[in-house]
Amino acid sequence: MSNPLIDFSGLPRFNEVRPEHIAPAMTQLLSQAEAAMAQVTSAAFPADWSSIAKVLDTSTEQLGRAWGMVGHLQSVVDTPELRAAYNAELPRITDFFTRLGANEALYAKYKAIPLASLNQEQSRAHTLALRNFVLSGAELVGPAKVRFAAIQERMAEISQLFSEHVLDATDAWNILAQEPEVQGVPEDVLQAAKTAAQAEGQTGYKLTLKMPCYLPVMQYAHSSDLREKLYRAHATRASAEFAHPQFDNSALLTEILQLRQEEAVLLGYANHAQVSLASKMAESPHQVMDFLRDLAHRAKSYAEKDLNEMRTSPAPNSVWRTHKRGTGPLLAKSSSKRATTSASKTSSPISPHPR
Repeated sequence: MSNPLIDFSGLPRFNEVRPEHIAPAMTQLLSQAEAAMAQVTSAAFPADWSSIAKVLDTSTEQLGRAWGMVGHLQSVVDTPELRAAYNAELPRITDFFTRLGANEALYAKYKAIPLASLNQEQSRAHTLALRNFVLSGAELVGPAKVRFAAIQERMAEISQLFSEHVLDATDAWNILAQEPEVQGVPEDVLQAAKTAAQAEGQTGYKLTLKMPCYLPVMQYAHSSDLREKLYRAHATRASAEFAHPQFDNSALLTEILQLRQEEAVLLGYANHAQVSLASKMAESPHQVMDFLRDLAHRAKSYAEKDLNEMRTSPAPNSVWRTHKRGTGPLLAKSSSKRATTSASKTSSPISPHPR
């Protein structure tokens, strides 16, 4: 049976991937990547940009693409079998990319590349690669290096658990709405909601927090009470305020913050914000805050004008009736974001650091 995860001849064949493909594909690709890393870090291998890229980048890009496919599918078509297969391979993927980024021999090989041999684009990529090695712990030694690797493993584990809680919370919540409440909602959305309710022996419309249902309701439902119910549920998913406490991410958020701070100190930074900005255009957390405050100051008068128009409107719901589907504003964004630094976002050392 052909394994779509190791076929790189064309575009990813997402529709053909099955949970049983994952373990053998990761075993093969990890073996190839390990061999490539051993080859380029050997004393006999030249410190040459193109030679390193031809061997190491090819294997790590293939591993990253295949694992990215698995991670994407696990996010959008989550099943118990797919989740189990993903979680079984997550420690191995995390371990490899942690060792790759912190590999002292590979770091030394990149530093030994003659700068005069690089063109402008390669020179920039080389500079970023050296920076990423440092951010990946390549300059750490002894207990600090061991602890840094342990942090990466734990972060990958709890970031995945965080995401699972958000997915499960989204799946768990629904309400049964009746005809007067769903006025304004597009007919195709209503039909899907009605079918979902009927499948459970209910009369009415089963509304959920999944985007094909949530966004049209938030945009087009005339009932502000209904929109508020969905908005509050969506904004508090996987939190202490959510209806299903088993998905509460509060403890995970606390641990993530603690691990980020510890990681930052190990790398020589005062906090995680500084680590994050090391690979971004902004120069400091203070600069970012100044930008946001200035933006808020400039936008405030326009926001106040919009708010005043809403308060003085004689028909508060009329605005919803005038929008054609697909032209209205998106009124709410999720406040439950994936925890970062997940091993599902992998890169080779010469790629921009994924923090």
